[in-house]
Amino acid sequence: LSAAVSFDPTLIEFDYHIFILYFQVLKAEYFSHWQGEQQMYKLDIGWPKTPEHFTGQTFCVAVDSLHGLVYVGQRGDNVPKVLVFSEEGYFLHSWNDTVEMPHGIFVWNTATGSSVWITDVGTGKYGHTVKQYSPLGKLMQVLGTPGNAGSSLIPLQFDQPAEIFVEDTGEIYVVDGDGGMNNRLLKLSDDYKEIWLTGTNGSGIGQFKIPHSVTLDAFGRVWVADRGNKRIQVFDKVTGEWLGSWSGCFSEDGPYSVRFTADYKYLIVAQMNINRLAILAAPPVGSIGDCVMVHSVQLADETKPHLVDVNMRSGAVYVAEIGAQQVQKYVPL
Repeated sequence: LSAAVSFDPTLIEFDYHIFILYFQVLKAEYFSHWQGEQQMYKLDIGWPKTPEHFTGQTFCVAVDSLHGLVYVGQRGDNVPKVLVFSEEGYFLHSWNDTVEMPHGIFVWNTATGSSVWITDVGTGKYGHTVKQYSPLGKLMQVLGTPGNAGSSLIPLQFDQPAEIFVEDTGEIYVVDGDGGMNNRLLKLSDDYKEIWLTGTNGSGIGQFKIPHSVTLDAFGRVWVADRGNKRIQVFDKVTGEWLGSWSGCFSEDGPYSVRFTADYKYLIVAQMNINRLAILAAPPVGSIGDCVMVHSVQLADETKPHLVDVNMRSGAVYVAEIGAQQVQKYVPL
């Protein structure tokens, strides 16, 4: 700019207008590729190959992206509680031991193997627990006291814990609140010690009404579907500090499930009562701001999408639908 001033002051104005025009073009392209998107996903009508294996209410789904497996948790009398499919849709096997009423499910991969974490909201002898299984269903770890609901005064005493997310490091995030006694977000170390705990029942900052789903982004932030308050709240994963919340996209129905796309550009949110998947723009590092809905997938009436998961390699989205009693697969375009 100094060089421009020494020769011709009008060049400053010219350069400024060029800059503003360039910025506006970039901004238009940035938002148009969100809001002008006609279709971001299409339904894979061939998944699974044998849908007759869904014999109960399908509450949750988890993808093992590393090994190409999909785990489905379902409820009902005399039905297998966990079904295992290949990512292509072939049924592989099922298991049932020590699972009463699965609510959330998550696959954790390490250098030495993989395991399946399940939150059990049953009220019988196996319920109110968070449990770790081998891929074939062998019980490996139980957090909580089976069959006993507990108050939030005791970190590892759950009341129908809704969902779990496990980092590569083994650190664990649990949203404990499907039963109503507890409304909290809990972080545990890899040896199951409390690192921090936040949340009480209420609608204020950092409070919850039925925290229902939890996930992490690539920037060290924990995202929680605060279902009853019709908002998403965001926390720092190291300290548990509240960072912000989104409510503008959820006037019709609260968020039931939160998962990031494989590139972390979008957040996929299930809204069960309006049978919709909302696709929201993920904010970069810095201010959380408010939500921007860039696309949505309207499902059939009474489908009732409950929880979702994403294949972090292929980008495919799997939706557990308790109304339709099925899991559907959506592939990115």
